[in-house]
Amino acid sequence: MSDNWIEICKLEDIVPDTGVCALVNEKQVALFRTRNDDLFAIDNLDPFSNANVLSRGIVGSLGEKLVVASPIYKQHFCLETGTCLEDDDVKLSVYKVKAEGNSVAIQA
Repeated sequence: MSDNWIEICKLEDIVPDTGVCALVNEKQVALFRTRNDDLFAIDNLDPFSNANVLSRGIVGSLGEKLVVASPIYKQHFCLETGTCLEDDDVKLSVYKVKAEGNSVAIQA
């Protein structure tokens, strides 16, 4: 991995259609893997409950958008853009993520 990428885990450590939490530069990031092995990373902090829980949310889709539903109040966040589908004024940070071989990394 190059200097601006941080290795987080192995691909097999993330069960398809679930997420894991990682500490990246002192911030919790929720990392998700789809059943097609696409990878996404957004803030783990749910802005509605102020709890770090999004990595435990339910991964799915609403229409054409891949989303995670917060396990607390059930708002849906787009995995590609970080935008809340119920309130488009709320947007989470999105991080670049990649798999190289069997290693998953997030851009710092």
